[in-house]
Amino acid sequence: MGTDIEPATFVLIHGGGGSSWDWHLVEPELRGLGHEVLAVDLPIEDADNGITEYADAVVAECAGVRRPVIVAHSWGGLVAPVVCTRIEAELLVLLAGMIPAPGESPNEWWSATGYTELGISFGTREEEIDIFFNGVPEALITAAYEHERDHASGWDSPSPLQAWPDVPTRYLSCRDDRCFPPDFTRTHVAERLGITPDEIDGGHMVALARPRALAERLHRLWNETRDGG
Repeated sequence: MGTDIEPATFVLIHGGGGSSWDWHLVEPELRGLGHEVLAVDLPIEDADNGITEYADAVVAECAGVRRPVIVAHSWGGLVAPVVCTRIEAELLVLLAGMIPAPGESPNEWWSATGYTELGISFGTREEEIDIFFNGVPEALITAAYEHERDHASGWDSPSPLQAWPDVPTRYLSCRDDRCFPPDFTRTHVAERLGITPDEIDGGHMVALARPRALAERLHRLWNETRDGG
């Protein structure tokens, strides 16, 4: 990256039951590309919190940051557009993300999008590992469970989103994702955003399985936005 180009600040939002740890391999890769990085812990363990409070936490982390790039994984996709209605972001990237409709609760999302019709089950530990962690080294799967948090809140609270924010938006789908399969994702993205998703190799937890490739793709999406692509 040329020295005449101001680096971005990437604000990373984790998925359901996760934490900022989920991004710990991506962070140094983005910094190696010259960027600043903030990985946020959503306050998911407080039963009184919902998407509004999750967005509050991200907005607070963005204080003093000029035009950040917001990147949200999975469940974090329900939070990120709300954040972007309250700050001036340079780019919003949904990574295998859930896309909210105005006023829709997270629990309503599953049936409203047709996801429940896919019959994907992750009720057991074995199913979780197969669906979420394909391609992730075993040691990192073990560590991920050690960092897992109880997602106690936010499931039934309607989204405060009233309209999609006026910010360039890209969707990055994972070709080997068993949680949000590419065919479902393409339909979901077309219906809710009216765009075609970009794709990257890897499963749902691509940030653990392919952190360098993910960082390089995020860097490229940022460059394309700056270039008007």
